[in-house]
Amino acid sequence: MEYVPRYSQPFTLQEARGLDVPIITEEISRLQNSIAHLQRTQDELKDALSITPGDLELLEAFEENEVVIGSQNERISMLRIALAEKGVPMSAHYDLRVQLGTTAMETSNAAAPPGTIRSGNPRTEGPSTASIDGENIDGENIDGENIDGENEGIYL
Repeated sequence: MEYVPRYSQPFTLQEARGLDVPIITEEISRLQNSIAHLQRTQDELKDALSITPGDLELLEAFEENEVVIGSQNERISMLRIALAEKGVPMSAHYDLRVQLGTTAMETSNAAAPPGTIRSGNPRTEGPSTASIDGENIDGENIDGENIDGENEGIYL
């Protein structure tokens, strides 16, 4: 039985099966990053729509983003199927929680501390250094300063 996507996709599941594992994992990461940015934009659009509810341009942008988010989530699902068929164990790295309105991708390892990314390699696992506008997902600036302006770290 062949997977039938709901959205138009740039590749089929069969084509995804032919990709090398590093290509698949990089694409999953890229798509997750894109969805995070789109979700932040959606939050901003919701705020703007609450102020000007009749703005058709904002409403159209919001609706278009919802379609893109759905399509990208579906693409991630297709890539995860391809990984699973290649025997790659599914880890928390491929299940980063991304809020999507009423749906969310569930984490498979709830015991991991917030901001931890599992790569399968203990040398590279740990707090995320992923950045959106100069902040990592723990709310700290890249330079170690948190949102409140306080510096955290060890001083010698």
